[in-house]
This record gives sequence, C-alpha cells and structure tokens, in this order.
Amino acid sequence: MIVRFGYVAMSLEIADSSPSKTMTMARFSKLPDREAGLRLLEQIATTNLHNTLRLLRHNVAEGIQMYRFSSKLIPLATHTDLHDWNPFEALAEPFAEIGDYVRKHNLRVSFHPDHYTVLSTPRPEVLISSIRDLQYHVNMLKAMGLDARSKNNIHIGGAYGDKPTSAARFVEHFGRLSAEIQCRLTLENDDKTYTTGETLAVAQQTGLPMVLDIHHHMVNCHGEPASDWWEEVAKTWDSPLARTDVPDGIHLPPKIHASSPKSDTDRRSHADGVEAGPLLDFLRVAARTSSHLDVMLEAKHKDHALFQLMRDLTKYENDGVRIIDGGSIEVLS
Repeated sequence: MIVRFGYVAMSLEIADSSPSKTMTMARFSKLPDREAGLRLLEQIATTNLHNTLRLLRHNVAEGIQMYRFSSKLIPLATHTDLHDWNPFEALAEPFAEIGDYVRKHNLRVSFHPDHYTVLSTPRPEVLISSIRDLQYHVNMLKAMGLDARSKNNIHIGGAYGDKPTSAARFVEHFGRLSAEIQCRLTLENDDKTYTTGETLAVAQQTGLPMVLDIHHHMVNCHGEPASDWWEEVAKTWDSPLARTDVPDGIHLPPKIHASSPKSDTDRRSHADGVEAGPLLDFLRVAARTSSHLDVMLEAKHKDHALFQLMRDLTKYENDGVRIIDGGSIEVLS
C-alpha cells in the first residue's frame, strides 16, 4: 500500500510564512474609511495566498504531496457585516496561481471548516451561517480552478441532547445543500460525540466519503481498534458522490487523520509529533485491503512532525516499510 503524508496549514520550517494573517472586526470597525478597510483586508489575503504558494513550493521540494489549506485565507470573509463585499475579483490572480501549482504537481489539497460549521444544529440561524461558511470554502476552491478532488472536511456536529435525532437532522440538512457543496464534503468522526460507527452510518446514508480519525477513535470508541472499521470506511470512497465532479478514470485514495495524544492524562489533545509504531500498526492492517491511503498529520509541530515521522519510519525499513520520498512510504501487508 502506498501511503502519502501531509500536514496542516502552517510550517515551522519556513520563516514568516503564516497563511492565516487576519484582522478583527473590532479593528476593522474603527477604521475611518470602509472602502480603504476592505482594500486592507484584500492586501492581507494576498499575503496569505502568497505564503500558501510558498508553502506548496516547500512541500514539493520536500516530497510532500498533501496539504490542508488554512480556512483563514480571506480575513472576515463570512462576517455578516461584510455581506456585500466580494473579494474574489481582487484576489483572482493569486488564487489562480495556487490552483495552477496544485494541478501541475498533482497535489492533494483540502480545507477543514471550523467547528462552528455544523449541519446537525436545530437553530436556523446557525444552519444559515454554516451553509455560508461551506459556500465560502467552495468559492475558494473554485477560485483556484480545482475540481471536487479537493474536499472540505466536517464533523456531524453536536448531539443537542438527542444524538440519533441530531444525526438524522444532519442528513436532512445535508440533503438541502447545493450539489456543488455536497460533492466537496467529507465526514469525520469526532473525539467526544459521534463515534466511528455512528459517523460511518451517516456517511453511508448521505453517500459522503468518510475520513477516519484514528486518534479521535482511540478516545471515543467501545474499545475496538480503528482498523476494525477500515474496510467499511474505505468503501465510502467508492460512492457516486465521492466521484462527482472528479475526472473520469481518477479514483481518490481514502484519507485518514493521524495524531498522537499529548500525554497519558490529556489523551484528547494533540502531541507535538506522531508516534510511528501505533500508526504503522493501523497501516499494516489497512494494507491488506487498500492499495493507496493518504494520511493527514494533525500534530502541533506541523511539517517538522512529518519530517520526524519519516525519520522514525526508516527504522522499519527491514520490517515491511519502504521509504519512497520525503513524504510517502510503501507498507507491505
């Protein structure tokens, strides 16, 4: 099985490369000239996009083919007080440049909208805000000229005192979304509410591909290893929805999230790095049924954690692991 690793948004290797520079609404509101303030927001966004391209170039140089974009590329983009502002015309060139680079190097890129984007909510105003945020993420991918191979990953959301009803409400609200939002979504199990099995059931009902988070599973399960669920989770990536707006003949590899507990007393928080042994235990089982798998590392040390993991995996080269390049390996079942 070929395994590719990626990391989230920020680099510890490249200096002054944040793609998430921002401005608060409080600061914006104090500016004497609203139009000048909007131009300033666009300037900040241009810097974020420039740094994103720098990070992608860094990734390609290091052999890293996966990357999660920051959701904060455009500051205040979904704020209700700026509903009449459309920054995409001003940012068309840097967005297109990123998209061109992604396609040229065949990179797998994604977003992960923030935790307040929830489709299980019973509150109409929260649902409206969530759909607005999902459309914003779709609009960024469209501005890059990227098809639906680039996804927006979300959780089911809250239980609101009745988990089955809330899960059913997610399914109902999902059905109301536009097709262009639906085909960009993936669904992930969480660390407190919806287990792997419960998330898988919703993924199967909606046709969404599921991203299995093996750390979340560790702290929110019934004692079974995450690998017990792998065959069924992997099948969700064969659903018609997973292939919508994806070029014919291209099959997206299943994707998982991996991280390690911060400590024995804080098992939900993410550690600086990722332990190779437990991850490799999962990958060996997955390799029995999957030929390709992409792994997004959610570690505090970002790309440094990926580099350290690759160094740690070299210790297993005589034990069924082959290093391919700086960001991928082959795991023999």
